[in-house]
Amino acid sequence: MTGIAGDLLAALPEGTVVLEPDRMAGYRWDRANDPDAGLPLAVVRATCTEDVQETLRIAHRHRVPVVPRGAGTGLSGGSSAVDGCIVVCTERMRAIEVDPATRTCTVEPGLLNAEVKAAVAGHGLWYPPDPSSFEICSIGGNIATNAGGLCCVKYGVTTDYVLGLTVVLADGTAVELGGPRLKDVAGLSLTKLFVGSEGTLGVVTRIVLRLLPAPRPPSTLVATFGALGDATDAVLAITRRLRPSMLEFMDRPSINAVEDATRMGLDRAAAAMLVIQSDEPPPAAGEEIATIAGLCKEHGCTEVFATDDPEEGQAFVAARRMVIPAVERRGSLLLEDVGVPLPRLGALVEGIAGIARERDLEIAVVAHAGDGNTHPLIVFDPSDADQQGRASAAYGEIMDLAIGLGGTITGEHGVGRLKRPWLGDYLGPDALALNQRIKDALDPHGILNPGAVL
Repeated sequence: MTGIAGDLLAALPEGTVVLEPDRMAGYRWDRANDPDAGLPLAVVRATCTEDVQETLRIAHRHRVPVVPRGAGTGLSGGSSAVDGCIVVCTERMRAIEVDPATRTCTVEPGLLNAEVKAAVAGHGLWYPPDPSSFEICSIGGNIATNAGGLCCVKYGVTTDYVLGLTVVLADGTAVELGGPRLKDVAGLSLTKLFVGSEGTLGVVTRIVLRLLPAPRPPSTLVATFGALGDATDAVLAITRRLRPSMLEFMDRPSINAVEDATRMGLDRAAAAMLVIQSDEPPPAAGEEIATIAGLCKEHGCTEVFATDDPEEGQAFVAARRMVIPAVERRGSLLLEDVGVPLPRLGALVEGIAGIARERDLEIAVVAHAGDGNTHPLIVFDPSDADQQGRASAAYGEIMDLAIGLGGTITGEHGVGRLKRPWLGDYLGPDALALNQRIKDALDPHGILNPGAVL
């Protein structure tokens, strides 16, 4: 075989290159189901940094686009294939080494978030970033989008735990950035540049992660509210005084979707529900939960429930985590990831409810309320052209609403391909141009994930 496919087969180990159309079909889409996903020329299932280097050297020589891919759970079309590309998938890169002395671990990008947590837990350590999809999303994908999760209100997001990276650049050069050092300011902060870059600047093949001691079993509080505004006011009252380890929001459509799936007795009539945890040591945890309960009551909660039982608390956390799959049972989704400064959270949530009414759509809203990052889930029937058009219009209106409130078009899912039309409005022309200059400097031929972000 000659040409690009022949070069890949000659340069890479047997079984690494996939050329059969039926096998490549599974690597075309991420979870966003981008309708414009293209047909790859080849899929490379890399096993090591050297595999990625060889692939990028060939792509660079032939000027062929490369789309990096992890577990394929992305929600913004960031790993959608483009016609004639090489998909570089890191799912087989799964090594991990834990160093308890430095509280770090060195991992390859194909490991799932849950697998990293489990591996370090055996050493009494904890990797905090915890997207709701932590059981199926990869660490490489978390790096690509700077994923957050339910604990980020207190513990921060992925970039706060990345100490070092091995990155393969567009021409196949592998660079080592950072390492297992907690303090290191030599040179520009290039490690942080690649976290959240969505595969547009290089392919990450090795990550050094900072770890924390295992957390204490949390205390959990659940509060329901009869009005959206009461719930968001309670969020602000809590964050002004306290820093819980979790502060999550579910609106009525989210509550009802989860109740349909679980029958766990959630209040279907509630306009909103907050799921809150404290992992402070006793008696501080009890005091924090009691203070939060009082603040919820001051802001009109209809019911408040607290427990120190880990299993009982975990049931409510599991309910929060399953919102997206539960809402997916109602139809196809356009999934947003907008965020606003906390004082504007109420205006965002109320505004989304208004868009749902005006467009006659079901829009479920679930949020990492403690940091203002919301996930509106627009439900639509793809066989109904009118409904699909209204859903697309609502998607754009929610983006515009978030920008108008001083917010962002993505807090943790990435821009990908689906949100690219709004990036300029969010960044402004000068910042957008600076992004493009950095992209051009590192990828002068534009082969890395073309069409994503920029």
